[in-house]
Amino acid sequence: MTKKKAQDHSAIPVNKLKPEEAEAELERLAGAIGRADKAYYEHDKPEISDAEYDALRRRNLLIEKRFPKLKREDSPSDKVGAPPSTKFEKSKHAIPMLSLDNAFNDEDVVEFEKRVRRFLGLGEDAKLAFTAEPKIDGLSLNLRYEEGVLMVAATRGDGVTGENVTANVLTIADIPKTLKNAPTVLEVRGEVYMSLEEFEALNKRLEREAEDDSKTHEPFANPRNAAAGSLRQLDAAITAARPLHFFAYAWGELTEALGKTQWEAIQHLKKLGFRINPLAKHCESVEALLAHYKKIEAERARLGYDIDGVVYKVDRLDYQERLGYVSRAPRWAIAHKFPAEKATTVLEKIDIQVGRTGKLTPVARLKPVTVGGVVVSNATLHNEDYIKEKDIRKGDTVIIQRAGDVIPQVLEVDKKKRPKESKPYKFPTHCPVCGSHAVNEVNPNTGKADVDRRCTGGLVCDAQMVERLKHFVSRQAFDIEGLGEKQIASFHEEGVIREPADIFTLRERQEAGKIDLYRYDLDEEGARKRDRNGKEKPPTNLKSVQNLFDAIDARRKISLTRFINALGIRHVGETNARLFATHYGDFDAFYAAARKARDEESEAYEDMLSIDGVGALVARGVIDFFDEKHNRDAVDKLLEQAAPQKAQGPAKSSPVSGKTVVFTGSLETMTREEAKARAVALGAKVSGSVSAKTDYVVAGPGAGSKLKKAEELDVTVLTEDEWAKLVKG
Repeated sequence: MTKKKAQDHSAIPVNKLKPEEAEAELERLAGAIGRADKAYYEHDKPEISDAEYDALRRRNLLIEKRFPKLKREDSPSDKVGAPPSTKFEKSKHAIPMLSLDNAFNDEDVVEFEKRVRRFLGLGEDAKLAFTAEPKIDGLSLNLRYEEGVLMVAATRGDGVTGENVTANVLTIADIPKTLKNAPTVLEVRGEVYMSLEEFEALNKRLEREAEDDSKTHEPFANPRNAAAGSLRQLDAAITAARPLHFFAYAWGELTEALGKTQWEAIQHLKKLGFRINPLAKHCESVEALLAHYKKIEAERARLGYDIDGVVYKVDRLDYQERLGYVSRAPRWAIAHKFPAEKATTVLEKIDIQVGRTGKLTPVARLKPVTVGGVVVSNATLHNEDYIKEKDIRKGDTVIIQRAGDVIPQVLEVDKKKRPKESKPYKFPTHCPVCGSHAVNEVNPNTGKADVDRRCTGGLVCDAQMVERLKHFVSRQAFDIEGLGEKQIASFHEEGVIREPADIFTLRERQEAGKIDLYRYDLDEEGARKRDRNGKEKPPTNLKSVQNLFDAIDARRKISLTRFINALGIRHVGETNARLFATHYGDFDAFYAAARKARDEESEAYEDMLSIDGVGALVARGVIDFFDEKHNRDAVDKLLEQAAPQKAQGPAKSSPVSGKTVVFTGSLETMTREEAKARAVALGAKVSGSVSAKTDYVVAGPGAGSKLKKAEELDVTVLTEDEWAKLVKG
């Protein structure tokens, strides 16, 4: 009997996605967002527009909200920006510089306001004010002042660590170098940007200079790239010659509050000498926010600088503190983005990419087209069904959209302009890398074939192995300096690295003469050149190879979270790796639990499912990974070379540090979400189920089966008031 294929998930609204379709979408979105982050933050050369990027993140977030158990460990929702460039010194932020969630229509803004009220437990009649200000399309910057003197200026980077660009920032006239009557420590945050007029003048100058062979500067694609590229120059003199500006809108670490509200605080920054956007406004209602949004949108073309939306923030700072953060963004702020645009271009060819899990992803290579100032040359085609449904062919004239559920998205094909010799695209049934069969796996639960084709080559497929190795050395995993994606791919192609453990034997094999990573100056006959004394010249890359060996040795001891994440277990990324590390404490315990949990009736399996945020899908990914002998062998070899450290225990300052807590029933003085957030902040583990390992069950009115089980297991049951007294010490 032939199995039916699942409907094309890329064309299905989020609220109609099935679990297997949602899982495939999250995988695709994680890859697309990661590539976009690298292009935008590291290279200042975005490959997709802001609207396209926002749409990717929005769809990812909506899917995660509907299918929380499917959330990936490497979820883009938990990440901000990209790692700092190796060209600059790293500067760790005292307080992380996070991103913002987005709203794309009035309904999203209304829901944001309702969400804030629900979290804070505010009625509809309770006063709730906001601030609204233009979202500048520039480069985020953190300015640290000590005793009124600018000490460090750093880019956002990945949100935790940025690039130290102090020397360049000192050349920007808008930024005060000293402050009077400022807190002892004050970090001011804002956006560096370039005006449209100055951007055009700069590009004309660069074009003129390009005619001089001694000049290598290329014109910039848009003002944001120009501002970022100008600020991230190694030569401060170049930055000084570029017309950069700065708007302040927030703060980081400080020793003295700037005010009781967001509005008071930014007015204080203005008095200290910082430029505040003149369109910033204090609003008393959602209606006022939306009215100001429309006003700013109407004035957008006349502002003289690029903006891509309006940012709303809860005004009261005590409310902001209560609301806190979720993943990569604060609960108390949101960015209301402007609508998207469309463009027409030609699809020149369709390429197939093979990912770490063997998934074959078709990619449209487009004739480059500028949409809203951003050059778009690639678009994902999702899968075989998507191509068939839209009848997409090589040479087609296609309409692409910058925003929507899936971006960059081929919205439709203009068949009137289709070449006469055009033929339907035939999706490959074999992996283009290793030649193995590419099949649609059948989901045992639904009996339906997966919409994506996957290579069956497994470890014999170079594409999968290379992608696994790239993940192993990625920023959130082992993060080995000097061993990036290109180097890993090169080493794998040369047969130098075939599995993770091989990385840690490079020095040993080099010294034993089994491999040679050095490069030499050779004469015409292929022999090594010699110096004037007749000695062979040293390798041209001697220092870089030695630095690589040292960097590898420096990562032999690594955090448990990074180690688990690096293994590339399906459904286990950074977030879930951290959950497992915190729960089990050391790798041996995690390993043993994974083996014991094969029995779904076992205590080990029940214990794994009790981890808040870990569901059956994630648990099955861990169990299946360690069920494979070749995976266990690879891990054992790795453990001979690298030592995952025990997870850092919870702080001892809280009476609930390290305790496992379950909340059940309705809470009256705070929302359930707020209660969980506070418990985690105090070092407690929040679980979704009651077991013998549960320390406290906080039960409110309406508590049911969880309360009953707690009583059966003789677990301490607390009322909401008793819990409040306990955490206060």
